[in-house]
Amino acid sequence: MDTLIALQALIMGIVEGLTEFLPISSTGHLILAGSLLHFTGEKVKVFEIVIQAGAIFAVCWEYRMRLLHVCTGLFSERSAQKFAINLVIAFLPAAVLGVLFASAIKAKLFSAVPVALAFIIGGFIILWVERRAKANPVVARINEVDQMTALDALKIGFAQAFALIPGTSRSGATIIGGMLFGLSRKAATEFSFFLAIPTLLAATVYSLYKARALLSMQDVPMFGVGTVAAFVSAFFCVRWLLRYISSHDFTLFAWYRIAFGLVILATAYSGMVVWAD
Repeated sequence: MDTLIALQALIMGIVEGLTEFLPISSTGHLILAGSLLHFTGEKVKVFEIVIQAGAIFAVCWEYRMRLLHVCTGLFSERSAQKFAINLVIAFLPAAVLGVLFASAIKAKLFSAVPVALAFIIGGFIILWVERRAKANPVVARINEVDQMTALDALKIGFAQAFALIPGTSRSGATIIGGMLFGLSRKAATEFSFFLAIPTLLAATVYSLYKARALLSMQDVPMFGVGTVAAFVSAFFCVRWLLRYISSHDFTLFAWYRIAFGLVILATAYSGMVVWAD
């Protein structure tokens, strides 16, 4: 594997792991990072999706005991069955819409300006939700993931579907959506982690299948470097985020999104940076 490609894959993997579970859009950051690194093209779009599996493995490891308990109790414990059913329900909206519109979204929205606009709009939505929560403090209806109903899961599933738009943020949509629907910050964040497992693994498998003619065994090292880098960086990010939300809200991420989006728009329209598609 070429040294430059290895370095590009490493950087992209780190970016994926650090941004996947924060409400700042991993896809948006990967598109922008790839543009700056001149790491673009159809194969790279597949790479950006596949390395999400590394971030998912980090969540699986962090919650390995919980997931093992669900798997072993799937045919005997009501709580495990309810948890699994809720994940399936929440997974379906984005899965169906993704299959229907994935090609159109990749063709039209995988570029700097649409991502920047999604960053900014998402940032203002987070600010609105957080200020609304402070102005009208209410006790969360759901403090633990196990308290969720099928309807709660479906609502969060539709919230996740908005993340098909690059720059929106899957974790941001599910966490903020969950909070709007009555989940505590902790419960919304944890369910977002769990929902990422079927969602991103399905996206990885589907993307590999669709691009099977484009890829070869020579691409395995590049994908491997990116996936491992995503796993390591996501592992530390997940643990940090769980500590962070115990005493902070998401306002910092909102302002980051707005500032970053404005910088992208300014550099794009001034010609300071030529953002590649």
